[in-house]
Amino acid sequence: MMKTKKIPMRKCVACGENKPKKDLLRIVNNKEEGILIDPTGKKNGRGAYICKDVKCVELAKKNKNISHALSAEINEEIYKEIANYVVDSE
Repeated sequence: MMKTKKIPMRKCVACGENKPKKDLLRIVNNKEEGILIDPTGKKNGRGAYICKDVKCVELAKKNKNISHALSAEINEEIYKEIANYVVDSE
């Protein structure tokens, strides 16, 4: 009997859907660097996951989901960066 590897699941902060971790984008609040996109998913700090979908980015911005998840203020630049990242990765 082969043991199947468990796929780590994470919840999108915008739409609330559970998806495999690798299908989501991690945004991290890092003490040294502040808030940034973490494509590796390995940076230190508090992380929030979001679908690689412009609609979810817009929703998260509107409802301040990422700010709540990271307990930090998110500025316009970061949302632009996330949106651009999402568009480029499609």
